[in-house]
Amino acid sequence: MGLAAVVLAAGKGTRMKSRHPKVLHRVAGRPMLQYVLDAVRAAGAERVIVVAGVGHEAVASVVGVVGGEVVIQEQQLGTAHALLQAEAPLSGFQGEVLVVCGDTPLLRAETLTRLVDQHRASGAAATVLTAMVDNPWGYGRVVRDAAGRILRIVEQADGAPEELAIKEINTGVFCFAAEGLFAALRRISTANRQGEYYLTDILAVYANDGRPVASVPVDDPTEVHGINDRRQLAQAEKLIRRSVLDYWMDNGVTVIDPESTYIDREACIGPDTIIHPFTIIEGESIIGEECALGPGARLVRCRLGDRVTVQYAVVVESSIGDRSVIGPFAYVRPGCEIGSEVKVGDFVELKKARVGTGSKIPHLSYVGDAVIGEKVNIGAGTITCNYDGEKKWPTVIEDGAFIGSNANLVAPVTVGRGAYIGAGSTIRRDVPPGALGVARSEQKNIPDWKSRKEKQQKRST
Repeated sequence: MGLAAVVLAAGKGTRMKSRHPKVLHRVAGRPMLQYVLDAVRAAGAERVIVVAGVGHEAVASVVGVVGGEVVIQEQQLGTAHALLQAEAPLSGFQGEVLVVCGDTPLLRAETLTRLVDQHRASGAAATVLTAMVDNPWGYGRVVRDAAGRILRIVEQADGAPEELAIKEINTGVFCFAAEGLFAALRRISTANRQGEYYLTDILAVYANDGRPVASVPVDDPTEVHGINDRRQLAQAEKLIRRSVLDYWMDNGVTVIDPESTYIDREACIGPDTIIHPFTIIEGESIIGEECALGPGARLVRCRLGDRVTVQYAVVVESSIGDRSVIGPFAYVRPGCEIGSEVKVGDFVELKKARVGTGSKIPHLSYVGDAVIGEKVNIGAGTITCNYDGEKKWPTVIEDGAFIGSNANLVAPVTVGRGAYIGAGSTIRRDVPPGALGVARSEQKNIPDWKSRKEKQQKRST
């Protein structure tokens, strides 16, 4: 028998107050829907169908990356109506149908696997994942008979006082036998205060037909918490980020202060790396071994070699070689390739720059659209003037060149191997290898200038 999963992701998410579909809001760098899709895949689902509604095009783009099918619920008429949208793609399917909500990023694959296994072992038509909570407000309550058999699930808006006092809740996660599922869904009515087709009402349909209904309790109710507003999103973010930090600490990474460290789920970090407070590692960043990151470092989809130091700096979509030092207060913009043993110091900005092994850009410089060779020294205040108002132009600085302080290199220009640029020069033409390039006006000193100016001011008054 096979397993199919249907992920309900058509809700508007009104309380999020967002123009984006709720299930695409990110948790630890990933859309919350992606966590759910990964969980059902890991639980053994061979087919995954996502029921989308508002913003279904954007939802489909995420589903396409992970793998799955999208069906559209044009009108949001309730959860039973949403599941009915999967009838056509599941026509003829024999096996079990796992139903989960797309806004539960904390849901674990292990929990889903246990639900499916116990459903199969029980021979039930439906098995619901339930939870015991101290405050059940807002959740559907599980109503049982004297023998403990499930009779129905009553939603918050429809419950009588004695039903609302029940602590056992519906988590919104079900496993169904595919046989007869969609026929049973069509028997559900809208006789409730919301005027919707509740998926939970299928349990009463089965119970009335004498078909067995089972339940499985979740070990940790936290994992089935849905995300309905920004506060709940922040709570999920905190839990997932902490699990990410715990994973890396268990694998040899030192995190000085987990409360002020943020690492996305997609990042990869080598052992013996030390992460100082206020460090953010985003996207599919790859960090080597024995690096020292932070304080105050932000790394976005970048690749660092071993023993790299980054402090009070931002590195975006760039690569940095072994034993290089970035910062403090440096900005490495997208498209940079920095070699080994490179120094990029304070108040330096790089953009689409290739920097060779052993080169140094210690401070107060802008290097953009440039190729810098090995063992080049760039003095303070150097600027590659790469933009003429219409087009970006390249600067090439070959191996061993020395650029004096406060130099302007007006691209396109090449500074040859071992050449020198005099401080304060504005270089507009190529400098041959081994040459000294000096381009500045002759200094003039005007004697007694101050006293003459003071006399002129007195006459004018």
